[in-house]
Amino acid sequence: MGHPFLERLATSPAQNKALCVGLDPDPSKIPAPYSDSLSGIRDFLRGVIAATQDIAVAYKPNISFFEALGIEGLHLLKELRNDHSDLIWIIDAKRGDIGNTSGMQAQFLFEHLGADAVTLHPYMGLDSLAPFFEYRDKFSFVLALTSNPGAQDFEMLALDSERSLYQQVTHRCQGWHRDYGNVGLVVGATHEEGLIHIRHQVPELLFLIPGVGAQGGDFHSTVSHGRNRDGLVLVNVGRSILYPRDVMSLGGGSAIFDAVRQAALTFGGSK
Repeated sequence: MGHPFLERLATSPAQNKALCVGLDPDPSKIPAPYSDSLSGIRDFLRGVIAATQDIAVAYKPNISFFEALGIEGLHLLKELRNDHSDLIWIIDAKRGDIGNTSGMQAQFLFEHLGADAVTLHPYMGLDSLAPFFEYRDKFSFVLALTSNPGAQDFEMLALDSERSLYQQVTHRCQGWHRDYGNVGLVVGATHEEGLIHIRHQVPELLFLIPGVGAQGGDFHSTVSHGRNRDGLVLVNVGRSILYPRDVMSLGGGSAIFDAVRQAALTFGGSK
């Protein structure tokens, strides 16, 4: 494997070495009394982490949900990362701009927020991605075939008789991974045929796979199709774990986090 991010995944004590929990704090979905204040949201997220950290191998906060809480939301994200520095943190930021701007984005995400990995847009090409890749001890997941319906608008467009756009992105990322050693792909679970095809195309690359749970993808088949040749894959589950069915009716206290834990265990675990 060779890269510290991959080594941490492979040696993690987590019960489920494929499960990545999405941390997307939406006050409209967080049960009372945790939804009424920033401190309540902080307590909710801490409770989610405490309930799942022996089960899940990584956490993926979507930065936009924290930005929507104002500057205090970004402080909260940094606080959570600092308080749980032993965990693996993938900040879903979907960055990628001209080189000097990307350099500032990378500095913020890796140096200030402490991300172990990030997500990136490939549209502007290598010069927009290289500033992230240059952080050799960090990892970057480039969007290839995403889980949303709009993936058909551009990602699935045919470039010629043999390749679609997402296949070209995949090919380029394979080369960049050879050059930098820290490049993976975002591939949606809702496009199973595409997932299988990409896995055959790049058996070595690590996939971060959204689209399981609320978006309809099946966890176990996604893990089976998504593992790389080292047996590694990250399957993100957000809403189905953060906001399990009937959680709004449970009131405060341990019942909420018991439900969160049980939801995480449905995707794999031993207790």
